[in-house]
Amino acid sequence: MSTIEESLRAISERVKSHSSTMITEEAVKTAVVLPFFRALGYDVFDPSEVIPEFTADAVGKKGEKVDYAIKIDNEIRILIECKPISVALEKKHLDQLYRYFSVTNAKFAILTNGRTFNFYTDLEAPNKLDTRPFFVFDVTDFNAGIVVELRKFEKAAFDVNAILATAERLKYTSGVKQIISKLIEEPTEEFVKMVAGSVYDGRMTAQIKEMMTGVVRAAFREVIMDTVKSRLSNALADTVEVIEKIDEPVAEDPEIVTTDEEREGYMIVKAIVRDTVSPKRVVMRDAKSYCAVLIDNNNRKPLARLHFNRSIKYIGLFDGETEERLIIDSLDQIYDHTERLRATAKKYAAE
Repeated sequence: MSTIEESLRAISERVKSHSSTMITEEAVKTAVVLPFFRALGYDVFDPSEVIPEFTADAVGKKGEKVDYAIKIDNEIRILIECKPISVALEKKHLDQLYRYFSVTNAKFAILTNGRTFNFYTDLEAPNKLDTRPFFVFDVTDFNAGIVVELRKFEKAAFDVNAILATAERLKYTSGVKQIISKLIEEPTEEFVKMVAGSVYDGRMTAQIKEMMTGVVRAAFREVIMDTVKSRLSNALADTVEVIEKIDEPVAEDPEIVTTDEEREGYMIVKAIVRDTVSPKRVVMRDAKSYCAVLIDNNNRKPLARLHFNRSIKYIGLFDGETEERLIIDSLDQIYDHTERLRATAKKYAAE
């Protein structure tokens, strides 16, 4: 069975490659929405669990339907409304979800165009759908943090209270992140004036304002880059001795060759778990068929395995009872498994 990450990656590639053909709601449902809920463990072929064209008599508008309703433990819990991928999701598209939410036992509603998924609940008033989503993600740009949140909606793990416990924080965090992202790309005039007022004493002419807008935009990006570099530098601290050991032959077997990709993969894993376990405890041990990343250089404490000696690359994860191998197309995709690597490191942290 594929993991959520693998399914999302497949859906992501489908959207990137075939978005021009998803011009109808039906195309979005077939190519994206149903595979998405199947990845979360729902039986999309069981109309008593994933109910298409769901209607509720109490809504009051004859013939009005929502695209899907998901029933969990014999209760309607999730409502889904789909739009063509070319449609920008707006408040007006919530009308049907809004009415159905108030007359069913649903606790969550999802509005999607196949690329963007907006998740809603009733944080502001009981049994009344909020007009702002508490969780938004782009299926073509997901990360480990998003996967963690999506796992809460898995059929096997679905817990209303657990989701609601973090929904409010997610809602406001998401909103603030969107504002910051917009400010980074297009700083507002008010923001530029506020920042410039602290570093520039002259009169704010149109020319100076234009110049300072460019300065603010560049400074924003440099702050982000400096933060990333600082974290990487800290993660790589005290690694000289380890690197020297890696450079030495691990065994006399000439078939064991540590590649640059394996070294880089090891350093990425080490950087990911540095806040969970001391970097000094994370050690690399190469072998013929894979490169192991271990805690305390102990084979009984595997953190990850880098299966890079083949045309298709895999990373082996150990947060379960046995190793799970996942395909990665690039070393950057190791970051997609951040939470799982940290969970494994946490098991060994106190030992």
